[in-house]
Amino acid sequence: MRVVFMGTPDFSVPTLEKIIEAGHEVIGVVTQPDKAKGRGKKVLFPPVKETALAHNLPVYQPRRARDPEFIEEMKTLNPDVMVVVAFGQILPKAILDIPKYGCINVHASLLPKYRGAAPIQWAVIRGEKVSGVTTMQMDVGLDTGDMLLKKEVLLDEEETGGSLHDKLSTLGGNLLIETLEKIEAGDIHPEKQDDSQAGEYARMLDKNLGRIDFSMPAAEIERLIRGLNPWPSAFTSYNGKTMKLWKAKADNCGQGVPGQVIHVDKNSFTVQTGQGTLQILELQMEGKKRMDAGAFLRGCPLETGTMLGQE
Repeated sequence: MRVVFMGTPDFSVPTLEKIIEAGHEVIGVVTQPDKAKGRGKKVLFPPVKETALAHNLPVYQPRRARDPEFIEEMKTLNPDVMVVVAFGQILPKAILDIPKYGCINVHASLLPKYRGAAPIQWAVIRGEKVSGVTTMQMDVGLDTGDMLLKKEVLLDEEETGGSLHDKLSTLGGNLLIETLEKIEAGDIHPEKQDDSQAGEYARMLDKNLGRIDFSMPAAEIERLIRGLNPWPSAFTSYNGKTMKLWKAKADNCGQGVPGQVIHVDKNSFTVQTGQGTLQILELQMEGKKRMDAGAFLRGCPLETGTMLGQE
């Protein structure tokens, strides 16, 4: 098949590589514009662009996918299908109508649940036991098109946003190839989404989401810590500095004021929450490296009764 691939972050790369490996003709790769980052404002290529250049594929970086010039370029390419994986822009109908087989999206959830920008992290935060990927025939709605194929994956008890990202990224590439094979063979059976089964919208992540409210139940805070690992991270404050929490264990017991350190041992410390306690196992102080709680306590003895989260 003649394929135009549209994607931007690391999550998209395995699918592009699978398309190339399967022998499809990638006639164009569309990704977001380069961005300047860091103090030196060094221009960094999106991961998908780096992969495309490594395979000598033509790259397109429109500022807006609805620009008439870009739409005409895509028409000129005359693709059989466009594959869209975390591209980062909403596609207009003029783009969706170009390919013979339309635009196929690889979405990192079992639709219709977790429509939106951050389905991976929200699945962990909300305590899902099962997640997966869905290939979808795109329409003008946001993740509302007909479902094509699905593949499930079980979440581990210590699943993080990062580990689930990697699992679904690989799974998505394999499912996309299977989807293209079935489309070519005329053996695909689109299924309309049941809007009544759509869960809460998986809104985009921001740094403020990670601010821990210790009045919440310990189990919810523990899931928040895992879901926001590695970005944007869950955090609190100690002695006026930011303390990121990377690993914790929830327990139902304990009595105290939410945010209060109620127990300290050699390798961890325990904080009271609104319901149960949270044993802190791994953290990172502002300006310091990530470390286990034991290493932190050896350099910074923490007393019982200390309050976290107070500015």
